[in-house]
Amino acid sequence: MTSNNIPFADKDVAKDEAARNEMSTKTSGKMVVPVVDIDGEISIGYNESWIKSKLGLK
Repeated sequence: MTSNNIPFADKDVAKDEAARNEMSTKTSGKMVVPVVDIDGEISIGYNESWIKSKLGLK
């Protein structure tokens, strides 16, 4: 994200209870990281092709 100048929020769910609760809500209770939220669409786990597609990257 940084190399493409895309703003993002990095939340540490191990230390931040509010972020952990947000993650749990967005993933229907799953406690898996990373969780990527792009315009309300959620990807659980790292899915580079999904992220690139959503952001219009090659």
